[in-house]
Amino acid sequence: EVQLVESGGGLVQTGGSLRLSCAASGFTFDDYSIGWVRQAPGKGREGVSCIHPGSGNTFIASSAKGRFTISSDNAKNTVYLQMTSLKPEDTAVYYCSVGYMGCFKTEYQGQGTQVTVSS
Repeated sequence: EVQLVESGGGLVQTGGSLRLSCAASGFTFDDYSIGWVRQAPGKGREGVSCIHPGSGNTFIASSAKGRFTISSDNAKNTVYLQMTSLKPEDTAVYYCSVGYMGCFKTEYQGQGTQVTVSS
């Protein structure tokens, strides 16, 4: 059974930082693309960042470039999203997304963690 346990969301002020974690189990970690998709109220889903732990390849959306960093600890089957210089427009529910066919081709998704950035 696939399990994705997200943590690290919260309320921060503009310019603050948060680190999201997605602890995964139930599938071969190195074989999948694992990333973060966010959804703000009244808006569509946006793929923010993704990593393929087996190859180390990463993707960062232009909205996050220079501020967010994705990494993986393959020994712990965990993906991290370090978010810095947070802006109010980063406010959203962040979901851990797992897909064999590539970034944001979601087969499995976590329950989501709320990130709120106050101005």
